[in-house]
Amino acid sequence: MHHDITPEEDRATLDVPRRLLARSGFGAADPLFGADLNDAGDPEEARQTVASHASRLWTEAARTDVGTVDDRPLYWARLLLAARLRTWKPTFDLTEADRAGLLHLLETASRGITELVFPPGERLLRVVVTGFDPFRLDEDPACANPSGAAALDLNGWIFPVGERTAVVRTAVFPVRWSDFDAGLVEEALGRAYGEADAVLTLSRGRPDRFDLEVWNGVWRGGGTDNLGVARTGRALAADAPEWTRSSLPLDLIADRVGGPVVINTEVTEVPAGAEEPVVRPQGPTQGSTARRGGGGDYLSNEIAYRNTLLRDRAGSSIPAGHVHLPRTDSIEEHAPVLARVREIVATVAATVA
Repeated sequence: MHHDITPEEDRATLDVPRRLLARSGFGAADPLFGADLNDAGDPEEARQTVASHASRLWTEAARTDVGTVDDRPLYWARLLLAARLRTWKPTFDLTEADRAGLLHLLETASRGITELVFPPGERLLRVVVTGFDPFRLDEDPACANPSGAAALDLNGWIFPVGERTAVVRTAVFPVRWSDFDAGLVEEALGRAYGEADAVLTLSRGRPDRFDLEVWNGVWRGGGTDNLGVARTGRALAADAPEWTRSSLPLDLIADRVGGPVVINTEVTEVPAGAEEPVVRPQGPTQGSTARRGGGGDYLSNEIAYRNTLLRDRAGSSIPAGHVHLPRTDSIEEHAPVLARVREIVATVAATVA
């Protein structure tokens, strides 16, 4: 069978990502992966090869003691590895299901998802934080995503909170509707409810402000993802609620973190019995149908919705919610944003200590 690479993987062959990878030290990831993949003699060896290379990508990217945190090399290197794996012709029989499994392993292990586990210990306070890949790359192939950079910056962060020690584990999500349809959020975060003490999702938002999104809606508004795919309609089945709500300590974050932090309660809804959508600055009304959450109607709203729905379905009351980080124009602008994200995470941890 002929295996075409995706539009997202094809974009990784452009000059901008190629130059970025060559500069970053991640340029060798693809040829090294290709050599090891070609040495694999059976499906199990292939699986081990994919697991080790994907895990190494994540580990190398999350080593943040090397100056400015740049989320782009991880993103582009992963796409080159995925394209190689998708088009690889092994010397042995590889079923479509096996190849799909290897591609999924590559994604989850290089995104930190397989490592969202915590050491045991009653004195530990466990915090999960997630970010997103860069997106809208046709407009700006050199763009970064401060939420992805924050995830790399925070992974493995350990800090004291009273008598306890906070441990942070992070992951970076794709900007693709299909992965959300396939249950990637639930796969990644489902176990957190029962293990973690707080789960924060982050994404890139408006310039010059942090938005603490209070309400999340089930509605998808048709935004185009990194595969060029748009989705409109409900994200989940009819038994899912129209709205979910943040349980982060919003007032405390706004008070302690300072600066341009906004508690955003605005939504767009179709009121009960009505047909036209209206904007509600103070949140949804009883029986309304969602059209936009505080975080909009794209994947950032959806991860916020799915995460807080997981919390509610688990009967959990831990802090969970979404923060839109300021949009940055270059990775040099990441540092002050990431410093403030650390303040937000520390503030949340202090409330559960």
